[in-house]
Amino acid sequence: MNFEIQKRTLLSVTRDEFDGLIILWPAAALPESAAMDPISRLLCGACKNGDFELKPNSTLALYSHPDIKARHVVVVCSADNSPGAVRAAIQAAWLCLKSFKIKHLGIHVAGDCASPSIQTALVSLADASYIYATTLSQPKLRSLKQVQVSLASVQADAVDCVVYAQALVSGIEVAKEWANRPANHATPTQLAQAAQSIATGRSFKCDVLGPKEVAKLGMGAFMAVAQGASEPLRFIVMRYNGTDAAQAPVVLVGKGITFDTGGISIKPAPEMDEMKYDMSGAASVLGVFKALGEIRPSINVVGLIPATENMPDGQAVKPGDVVTSMSGQTIEILNTDAEGRLVLCDALTYAERFKPKAVIDIATLTGACVIALGAVRSGLFSSDDPLADEIYQAGETAGDTCWRMPLDDDYAEGLKSKFADVANVAGRAAGSVTAAKFLQRFAKSFAWAHLDIAGTAWRSGAAKGATGRPVGLLLQYLVSAANTTPQQTTKTKTKAKRKVA
Repeated sequence: MNFEIQKRTLLSVTRDEFDGLIILWPAAALPESAAMDPISRLLCGACKNGDFELKPNSTLALYSHPDIKARHVVVVCSADNSPGAVRAAIQAAWLCLKSFKIKHLGIHVAGDCASPSIQTALVSLADASYIYATTLSQPKLRSLKQVQVSLASVQADAVDCVVYAQALVSGIEVAKEWANRPANHATPTQLAQAAQSIATGRSFKCDVLGPKEVAKLGMGAFMAVAQGASEPLRFIVMRYNGTDAAQAPVVLVGKGITFDTGGISIKPAPEMDEMKYDMSGAASVLGVFKALGEIRPSINVVGLIPATENMPDGQAVKPGDVVTSMSGQTIEILNTDAEGRLVLCDALTYAERFKPKAVIDIATLTGACVIALGAVRSGLFSSDDPLADEIYQAGETAGDTCWRMPLDDDYAEGLKSKFADVANVAGRAAGSVTAAKFLQRFAKSFAWAHLDIAGTAWRSGAAKGATGRPVGLLLQYLVSAANTTPQQTTKTKTKAKRKVA
């Protein structure tokens, strides 16, 4: 899909032969019957007759109008043209168009519209039109190929904003692709191959460690989770070098459980198929690296993905087993279904060697976080106030929001064990917090944050599928941490036509 932005009047846009045309009409812009363009005249009549109200997400659909060259036209009220209002308006408009074969789409914004809202419009459109196709014998492929945004007045940063949106969409769709794949099409080995294909070029490096290398590192917690699986584990190390090597990197650690049965503490059968999404943290790291390759901010980033299945065969770790982590701390595994924190704790210890500026782990870690925050905000835990504030603000800016949760030391009481340094679970109460307290034990030598995305990484039910979150949040954080903006990077100096992979 190609994105493009132009300065155009609504009258000139009506002369373009689009398959579909979406007009974002703010509530404050009253249509005038004397306007020269046919859409304004039609809209004026519809308002007078009560067929269109200037209320958020109201739509008016037109087909093959003699004075408009676009085949399908949808006018939608975009309220105040804020990012949130534009997101909802685009979703409402696409519902009117999704059943048609729209290859070339125009989006015209009536009235003033800031660049963040344009970015939101494009990302929302990509999300609404996304189609998973990899494992279908006769897939219905996305028809939308070209999107042209037009405004009467284009801000100086609008082109760069569109380029950033294109990179962001590219990253989100990589994350969706790998999280949506069934587990037999997204094994640890295949995940490593995907990382290698993404981390190509002069600024990238990717190393993949297998069972022997992981054993040599002493990653006993990670190996314990993997020992019941026939698919061999992979520890993936991705590097993006966007600035001087002396600059400390940001390390992203993505939980890569490619399928989670729960192990010996096996999960109930209903909806267990959704445990293919348990590697959504890893998928988000892949997505971020895909986007980094397009916008190339001046920052160094490391991506760590401990990838394995969690299976219940005769070699599987048992409740009550004690293992030794890479840090040397011993762990009593009371519940084998609390495996994500076991693979992450060794990855956090590994992250120390990079002397990082900050470490952020991303994981579908606990059902308790779903109970606490639902599907709206990801859970944010951090031992570092400035880092927490930066991540929170990045989420607000990107529209990929999170909420900071507590980390009081009292929550760690339930993790005490008579047989090891720490247990891997506490009681049911505050389960997302006690999971974060477990991880915090392994993140004391650097600024650390944990994002629990169990409620935000995928949708269940009729809308089942990966969301691509929190790629938007993470990319915004990295761009901000680079002390730059998308407009100042090398790639954004080129024109806004770019292909989304």
